[in-house]
Amino acid sequence: MRRGRPAAPTGRQAATFINQVEGYLLLQAEHEQARHEAAALCDRLPWLTTAQAQDLSHHYINHRLTLTRNALQAIADRAAALQAEYETRYTGLRHTLFKRHALLAVLLLIGAGTASTVVWLFAR
Repeated sequence: MRRGRPAAPTGRQAATFINQVEGYLLLQAEHEQARHEAAALCDRLPWLTTAQAQDLSHHYINHRLTLTRNALQAIADRAAALQAEYETRYTGLRHTLFKRHALLAVLLLIGAGTASTVVWLFAR
């Protein structure tokens, strides 16, 4: 490694960084969408003072971002639960398949042993 030059990130570090950047960009887009919606709401309420409109916008944006955060958390929790279910099921299927293959191998060995014994007995 050269002096003054940072080491190249590993694949996992790069993927983590990309996920963080993507999350940040999605959050910024969601914030911008909430801001536009708050502005549209305040435009439909012309009797609000500037301070009231700013307060309403602030509360709307915070509420909207909280709802989005909660929805995303629920999705992430469900994804983790499904992953755990699928991993458990996959492990069970793998064990069942291993047992079946082991049984088949034992039966083949018994069959081969029996066949070789029969051939040996008739060859005598």
